[in-house]
Amino acid sequence: MEEKIKLGISSCLLGEKVRYDGGHKLDHFLVETLGRNVKWVAVCPEVEYGLPIPREALRLIGTPEAPRLVTSRTGIDHTDRMREWAKKRLRELEREDLCGFIFKSKSPSSGMRSVKVYGPSGIPSNRGIGIFARAFMEAYPLIPVEDDGRLNDPSLRENFIERIFVFKRWKQFKKKGRTIGDLISFHTDHKLSLLSHSPKHYHELGSLLAKGKAYALQDLYSEYLKKLMNGYKMIATIKKNTNVLQHMMGYFRAHLSKDETEELRDVIDEYYKGLIPLIVPIVLISHYVRKYDEPYLKRQFYLNPHPTELMLRNHV
Repeated sequence: MEEKIKLGISSCLLGEKVRYDGGHKLDHFLVETLGRNVKWVAVCPEVEYGLPIPREALRLIGTPEAPRLVTSRTGIDHTDRMREWAKKRLRELEREDLCGFIFKSKSPSSGMRSVKVYGPSGIPSNRGIGIFARAFMEAYPLIPVEDDGRLNDPSLRENFIERIFVFKRWKQFKKKGRTIGDLISFHTDHKLSLLSHSPKHYHELGSLLAKGKAYALQDLYSEYLKKLMNGYKMIATIKKNTNVLQHMMGYFRAHLSKDETEELRDVIDEYYKGLIPLIVPIVLISHYVRKYDEPYLKRQFYLNPHPTELMLRNHV
């Protein structure tokens, strides 16, 4: 990457004492590990909107589809003013050129899913979305988003971080790409990576590019990006990764000895059975890519989708 990726984040996850009780929710992985590779743009909707620290806790009431943001004890309704503030803040964030956003889970202002919404009975539903998070996702539906709670899951963490790097590469590509040929080259670099997430989107994008001349270039780019990011939302499962690994193995058929072929096949099989993490077959295949200077595989981001030091594939 030519420059660090910019990510929006709920301020409390960086250790800022902005929560209603004056505390924070420092996330060590985000600050100490991922933070080496990204530039944070911190947002605390409640404080930036004008509420004090500490303050009365907020909650959502009504229905999950159209909740109201009110103080939990006094019932003061902040919904409309929070929405107006959010519109202004989103215009500012557009200038930041974000490649993703990490929200504080279950927050009535920033939770992106599973936020409690209290109905007339007083019994909460866990189907709500925070006021600011909803506004952000509606304004920027293709920007990768996740919350801190879900990032504790290794597969979801790896998926989100891969998506932000794909989105960043797209932004860099758009500054240089001017033709259908440029887009085809970008697509080729991501083919195996995309296949590991969604064979369906892999084929749809191939079909889209085959008909590319029927589109205005800007429309083609727009449709491509939408399908691309929706495809990457799909989790790269063991089964799909195994399919890609076996596909890559075929490129060395003329080079590997019988013993080397057996070793690679066994390593892929052990990964498929859940005995070893994905990084093991990836390292072995990467070795053969360098040894035999395999041109197609050398350009595949599947082998290097994000910085190695994050060690994401050590856990999936």
